Amino acid sequence: MEKTIVKTGKTVEEAIESALAELGVAKEDAVIEIISEPAGGFLGLGSKDAEVKVTANVEDEAAEEEEVVYYGDDENFEGDAVSEAEDAAVQFVAEVLSGIGIHGNMDSYREDDAIYISVSGSDCGAAIGRHGETLDAISYMTNLIANKHSEDRVHVHLDVGGYKRHREQVLKNLAERAASKVRKTGRKVVMEAMNPAERRVVHSYLQDFEGITTHSEGDEPDRRVIVTLSENN
Repeated sequence: MEKTIVKTGKTVEEAIESALAELGVAKEDAVIEIISEPAGGFLGLGSKDAEVKVTANVEDEAAEEEEVVYYGDDENFEGDAVSEAEDAAVQFVAEVLSGIGIHGNMDSYREDDAIYISVSGSDCGAAIGRHGETLDAISYMTNLIANKHSEDRVHVHLDVGGYKRHREQVLKNLAERAASKVRKTGRKVVMEAMNPAERRVVHSYLQDFEGITTHSEGDEPDRRVIVTLSENN
């Protein structure tokens, strides 16, 4: 469904990033309208933030919900985990999100050594952050908590507001366009800077593209995937 939100920020870019994070979409998948530029007042008084309107197609999370657990103001929350590690991970995520004022629904399940936690609710942007940085930080801490409660190594996959699912599809689309351009021009394509998890998505997706090879160059946080023709082409 199409969703439109209006956000403000000290700069236009800050307002846009905030809106994109809340919608869980990439910049190229949204229609952005700048309502007003930031304006400084005399001696800093009466200054005005930038304001933008962002529209994008987002999935209807309510239609996908099955068994969910409410978290937030419920002091009796116990989670619906089927293992100690999952229970600890779910409880930690619930407490973190409640602490930053995000209330909604969460479901989880465990499959072998992986724990999947999905969160849906309004105003999830604060838990996602710029380019998903806050979500990555929460995911990292959740993995630490889960492994403290497990004899065997487990990996927690945390998604908030469908951001990671949508971002993965965006990355695959970008990767496919890059591969197409490489085949057409014969020249390498340098993709946008990505974190390690996002680069793995691109490398994995393009590994079966005939005639295409990938590698990463640069230092964090500006490390990028380079898409080129393979040597036998």
